[in-house]
Amino acid sequence: MKNNIAEVFEKYRRKLLAFISDRVPEEEDAEDILQDVFLSLIQTEETTSVMQISGWLYQVARNNIIDRTRKQKEDRIPQSAIRKGEDTFVYEVTEILADENQAPDKEYLKALVWEELAQALDELPSEQRLVFEQTELNGVSFKDLSAQTGVSVKTLLSRKHYAVKHLRKRLKEVYEALLYDD
Repeated sequence: MKNNIAEVFEKYRRKLLAFISDRVPEEEDAEDILQDVFLSLIQTEETTSVMQISGWLYQVARNNIIDRTRKQKEDRIPQSAIRKGEDTFVYEVTEILADENQAPDKEYLKALVWEELAQALDELPSEQRLVFEQTELNGVSFKDLSAQTGVSVKTLLSRKHYAVKHLRKRLKEVYEALLYDD
């Protein structure tokens, strides 16, 4: 009997993210690994049913953490990209967008980041954009979005995974351009 992916996601998401976050220094990487784990589950469930779901999820998470660590050793971020201990570009981009400072240079930077985010969202296929906007910007759960659209949670998770991957790549380019223009 196949597992209900939505139920598995709701049941294990937080604990699994905490497990991954304890082993991965960057929140962005932990969230990527979590998405990869559930994407692997979706792909596996298409052909076979996972019997020991908890053990399977944690083993796939461990394997992804090891793979990510190996890749990062090969692909180190330049030290100049790390500022004052704030080592995630997502944090800095969020800070720019949330900054209430009305200084002209801050307003320009904020407008530039919003513009780039809007352009990056426009580049996504409409299905990926919808899932990202609804779950991230509007706070809609996958289960509710599935009910609204008639699209399975598995498919929604997959679409969001690819949307996030694209957005991170695009916004990283903007971030690095801003960082190295100083």
